[in-house]
Amino acid sequence: MSLRAFKVMLFAVLFAVPALAFAQQAPAPATQAQIEALQQAVQRAQSAGDNGWMLASAALVLLMTGPGLALFYGGLVRQKNVLGTMMQSFAMMALVTILWAVVGYSLAFGRGNLFIGGLQHLFLRGVGLKPNPNYAPTIPEQTYMVYQLMFAIITPALITGAFAERMKFSGMAVFLSLWSLCVYCPMAHMVWGVGGLLNAAGGHIPSLDFAGGTVVHITSGVSALVTCLYLGKRIGYPHTKMAPHNLVLSFIGACLLWVGWFGFNAGSALGASPLATSAFVNTQFATATAILGWTIFEWLHNGKPTALGAISGAVAGLVAITPASGFVQPFAALLIGLAAGFFCSFMVFKVKSIFGYDDSLDAFGVHGAGGTLGAILTGVFATCAINPIFGDHAPTGGMDGHWGQMLNQLAGVGVAWGISIVGTLILLFMVDKVIGLRVAPEDEAAGLDLSQHGEEGYDFNT
Repeated sequence: MSLRAFKVMLFAVLFAVPALAFAQQAPAPATQAQIEALQQAVQRAQSAGDNGWMLASAALVLLMTGPGLALFYGGLVRQKNVLGTMMQSFAMMALVTILWAVVGYSLAFGRGNLFIGGLQHLFLRGVGLKPNPNYAPTIPEQTYMVYQLMFAIITPALITGAFAERMKFSGMAVFLSLWSLCVYCPMAHMVWGVGGLLNAAGGHIPSLDFAGGTVVHITSGVSALVTCLYLGKRIGYPHTKMAPHNLVLSFIGACLLWVGWFGFNAGSALGASPLATSAFVNTQFATATAILGWTIFEWLHNGKPTALGAISGAVAGLVAITPASGFVQPFAALLIGLAAGFFCSFMVFKVKSIFGYDDSLDAFGVHGAGGTLGAILTGVFATCAINPIFGDHAPTGGMDGHWGQMLNQLAGVGVAWGISIVGTLILLFMVDKVIGLRVAPEDEAAGLDLSQHGEEGYDFNT
């Protein structure tokens, strides 16, 4: 090698080493900043996606009350009571919203004891636009609050089906407002609230309830039975024909309930996650087989399948899958729906006729019975493959090998039945003594539309 070539090579090496060192070291701070920015962008994207899904789910759940439940119940009563019945659901949309903002959310989800939340969120104090990691770490707490509000609205509205056509509007408004605070809020806290007795994630009795089998359906259904027994039968029941006046309205309402229920169940995943997909699929599957089960039972019992039976079966399946929707496999959802269709139709056609109670629109036969069945079957079919709520690879339900969960489910059912019976009886007695509950016989004969609201749902003279 010549001296000239050696000098060129030496110069190249002396120049390249510092450049290589600079190339390796200089970008490090920028790369770290880019990583942090990317992580923040990913978190914002997840929060935006989850928040969008939860706001849509909240709207879907509100759709279940109005127009869903309002139309469903409104079509099932006699013509003279259609507006009065629909007004009961509509009133809950207003009254419960106000109560929830003032104190209800705090009683349900504030930090308290095993049975009830505290008052730290009175008037929504401290409930802002940042997430509450105790409940939903990727969405604003106000989103979680308003989503839970929609559950609180529909639950007392479900009870109105049992006393349809015979309760004063004023008595209904006071009774169900108190019920939402004294029965619903404690039950919601026990099952879903931090430190609650039945909370599956750390409660003394970990009872599985993904979207409200005990909190919503057992409490409303059992309270409905207590209420119809307390009020007594409608004038003329069961000898006077009291057929639904407009099944088309009820059919539309049932379809809206079915659609809205995806927000009810899949939204309870609290994010746009695979768990939401599982709950969505299970909701659809259980509803389909429940329609089949109810239709078969009715066909054998009455000789014909009816539209009323089909839509009743759909609601029964939706009710039964609610507590299990985020815990079970799709095939288990099919079985739960089929069982609900047969069981709830049996409760409506057989048990109701045997005991003779006037549950006007079968709120207990569908929600009380279906919610109880669904809560128990959740303990049978829940699996950690869908929701490892007790830890990775820890068995969840009976088919997983954890049959002890059945005792927890039965305890949850028992608490829901107990608080519903005792709380409802006390509230009914109090409100009845102060302002009265049942309409006068002449007002019942005229119908709730005219006697309570001074208007009619249909004016055939114009």
